[in-house]
Amino acid sequence: MADFTFSELTPTAFLRRSAEVYAARDAVVDGDVRFTYAELYDRCRRLTGVLAGLGVRPGDRVAVLATNSHVLLELHHGVPMRGAVLVPLNIRLSAEELTYILEHSGSSLLVVSEEFVELGPKVAAEVGIPVVQAGPGSEYERLLAEAEPAEVPCADERGLLGINYTSGTTGRPKGVMTHHRGAYLQSLSLLVHNRMDQSTAYLWTVPMFHCNGWCLTWGVTAIGGLHVCLRRIDPEQIWVLLRDHGVTHFSAAPTVLTMVAAAEGAAGPPLERRVNVTTGGSPPSPTLLARMDRLGMDVTHLYGLTETFGPIGINEWQSQWDDLGADEQAALRARQGVGNVIAEPLRVVDQDGADVPADGATVGEIVARGNDVMLGYYRDEEATAAVDLGGWFRTGDLAVMHPDRYVEITDRAKDVIISGGENIASVEVERVLDAHPDVVESAVVAAPDERWGEIPIAFVTLRPGAEVSGDELAAHVRQHLAGFKVPREVYFRELPKTSTGKIQKQVLRQETRANHPQAPA
Repeated sequence: MADFTFSELTPTAFLRRSAEVYAARDAVVDGDVRFTYAELYDRCRRLTGVLAGLGVRPGDRVAVLATNSHVLLELHHGVPMRGAVLVPLNIRLSAEELTYILEHSGSSLLVVSEEFVELGPKVAAEVGIPVVQAGPGSEYERLLAEAEPAEVPCADERGLLGINYTSGTTGRPKGVMTHHRGAYLQSLSLLVHNRMDQSTAYLWTVPMFHCNGWCLTWGVTAIGGLHVCLRRIDPEQIWVLLRDHGVTHFSAAPTVLTMVAAAEGAAGPPLERRVNVTTGGSPPSPTLLARMDRLGMDVTHLYGLTETFGPIGINEWQSQWDDLGADEQAALRARQGVGNVIAEPLRVVDQDGADVPADGATVGEIVARGNDVMLGYYRDEEATAAVDLGGWFRTGDLAVMHPDRYVEITDRAKDVIISGGENIASVEVERVLDAHPDVVESAVVAAPDERWGEIPIAFVTLRPGAEVSGDELAAHVRQHLAGFKVPREVYFRELPKTSTGKIQKQVLRQETRANHPQAPA
């Protein structure tokens, strides 16, 4: 009997449709490079042939180290169209960290944009895999010109689409396994909540490597919108692109919004239309929200993790709140919100997994499940089991549930520092510090910072008679970890401990907050 009711969901289907419906419309602007949707689709289909020619088979992992560019956008489509698994790499990681991810993921190929012509071959050589360089006149362009399509249809919508690595709290990067169905549905959810349509011009300020750009690499494509690439955060350039390309939407951490609001370009001509801005990581301050409003930007607060394909929660603004006072509105905007349109409702539970009262006061842990939650951690059954609460994903974020079912985070159950939108596992930095021959032990905590939201601060106990400076320890950390993970300040002292010998980080946090008052945004 024929079955006309089902087809496997995959986000690569969006590009095929847009190439038919919006063939002549500009799909991507990347500096001087422009491609229409017909051209983008042709390049992505040819990319499947390039991958086949390089020996990439369905199920193989393809890593990419690239800035927000047409190259990274093409790989988001071409790799899964080949049936392979995309491994987007954080461009801010050190060579040592990148090498670990390439090894752990079992990647068989690395593609790099022109910014990484030195680093890419170095880390690829460490694991013995080939590297393809992209850019004008590059091998990547030559191979595309010569290739014939070698697409492989999606056979299982719950099959592995990508592996996105996140440090989490253990310090060892964990590979979050994403699937076709989740990426497809999450793409649509962001279109709904961002109110996007074919007139959308999306400025790529959030990294495409981070949660696949919150799945908007595929979402913006689905509605024939314009991808406006920004290869590095430059507040002045952001204002140029906002005006030159009629940008309608962008996403960024509050730290980036602060830089945009303070840039000289903010004093230029008013924007032609109001811009929809989404932000996450920490709630934007009332001062920042007021600044963005005056600049013609409407900011929405989102909540999510790599494990939830990016934003699983949205602080859905209710029209009846428009008449409230500024303080009341600020309190409402600080909340993480409710599940998005394709998610199951978020829950806040106690240690036994029972829902806490929706009283806005009882603290529990946020748990989630549904189409936009990961398959698990790649090659890490122990870590996967640790976040499984009877079929619900334990986020590790402590929160309260308000009577209107909006969630608000009160603290992090994990010792993660969020600096400029990037997660820093304190234990990862501590392990590097503790490896220094003059260090007995260390503790790393977050200090509030006006620009970055939070910065890492280290407290260190030295061995008797040792003489080492904070700058020397910072240089030691920089040899092993990305620059944003290096402690900005180092204090030498005995660490406070409980009767059982556990370091009392809460004491250090209190001292740090007292000595680093949060300056207004």
